[in-house]
Amino acid sequence: MKHRDDYFRNSMGAKTEPLVMFLDMNCYFASCEQQRHPELRGKPVGVLTYDSPNAAVIAASKEAKIFGVKSGMSLSDCRMLCPEMITTVTHPAWYRIIHVDVMNIMRSYCDDVIPKSIDEAVANFYSYRLVYNDLTEVARQIKADIKKKYDYLTCSIGIAPNSFLAKVGTGLQKVDGLVVITPDNIDDYLAKMKLTDLPGIATRNERRLLLTGIRTPLEMRHASAALLRKVFGGVVGDYWHRRLNFGEVDMYNKVENRTMSATRTMSSQQSRDRQQLESMLISLCTRLEQRMVKGGLFCKEIYFGIRYRDGSKWETTIKLADPVQDAMELRSYIYERITDFEQSRGLKTVFTDKVTNLNVGIQSFVKNTVMQYSLFDNRIKKDTVRKVMYQIKDHFEQKDIVRKGSELFNPHVMKDAIGFGSVRDMLVKNGEVKNKHLLEEDALPGEPRKIVIKKKPPPAPPPEYEEVDHEYTGPEYDDVPMIEAQ
Repeated sequence: MKHRDDYFRNSMGAKTEPLVMFLDMNCYFASCEQQRHPELRGKPVGVLTYDSPNAAVIAASKEAKIFGVKSGMSLSDCRMLCPEMITTVTHPAWYRIIHVDVMNIMRSYCDDVIPKSIDEAVANFYSYRLVYNDLTEVARQIKADIKKKYDYLTCSIGIAPNSFLAKVGTGLQKVDGLVVITPDNIDDYLAKMKLTDLPGIATRNERRLLLTGIRTPLEMRHASAALLRKVFGGVVGDYWHRRLNFGEVDMYNKVENRTMSATRTMSSQQSRDRQQLESMLISLCTRLEQRMVKGGLFCKEIYFGIRYRDGSKWETTIKLADPVQDAMELRSYIYERITDFEQSRGLKTVFTDKVTNLNVGIQSFVKNTVMQYSLFDNRIKKDTVRKVMYQIKDHFEQKDIVRKGSELFNPHVMKDAIGFGSVRDMLVKNGEVKNKHLLEEDALPGEPRKIVIKKKPPPAPPPEYEEVDHEYTGPEYDDVPMIEAQ
């Protein structure tokens, strides 16, 4: 079986066989809530990040979309369009669990599956051209397997010679669609589309294309590479020419994280309490620490930004001499920069009651396998203890069973949130999840917690007769009685 590099990487040639499959889950967050709560099925549902009259709907069910409700609308605007809409807050861990199950279903048919976001994935079947006679049958079976496990969820699948056109196919037939794009029918599909129907073409790019006389995706496909280079400015134009003419430029992006970020929107009540803002900063740094530990990474650059209600913002970038991984070290570097700014401007604090958003980002990563420690620094001991702490968390399969002192003060200030890019921190080979903490729902204050302890199964008893094989078939884990979270 050929490696995927043989077909796509560093190759300018186009492939015309429709052997790339793109899967897009329909109305994903809202459908997950309807799967979890059957009483919501068949009703217009809007999903909110937090329960507030000023919240925005981040996802709408197919029933709500009939009324014109769209993602990103304010709740008040959605109520005007659909007064009967039911709202529910997000359950990110539930969405990630379903994502993992869907990816494993796809991997049962093809080992070359690349998650693109929490509700999208692409599969390269070029190595399976002799295995499957009809890829549409495989697509129907994948749909059936998802339906068997989650009876209310649907997906749209596009099949094409490259991943971009396969993604285009998912938008041609909603909901629960299945479209195959080939050299024979591509012009028919593109002729019926608008420029902004193409993924990646927004208003600004549409305006550029119109200025050069390109009015439809069909005209764009048949434009020369030289003209598209002029429109988009350089090599990006070549990429667009290849996408629309069966070349592959999007499937295999760099899998390692180049940046990580954690951001949260603050409510008016949280903004009025400086301690809540400072606790949120600690929580954001802790979330990044967790991701770095799981990925075996240290960072050498920190970004911190604050956004205010009037649209203004304060931000800073900190470059470090030595790579760091610890959350409190991240926080201390950020506070040093904040203190310098406040003193230089004579400000009392940047954490005012007008804060609407806090964002911490990190980049310039160094892998733990190439970390160099000073002979006169005890940092290696701290890093080892931190790694062991997360191993203990994994052993008990509870992210909150062991907590650092910095996590104990106001521990519930940070609600779990959806991170589309966080799929990189989840699946690894053989269906294993790298960061299992992403699959755990946050416990509420005072909520009892069920702790599961892994135990090795007892050895199988010796066979009574030589030809009989007694295998242990008991449970792998034993449940410990419920104990109250401290």
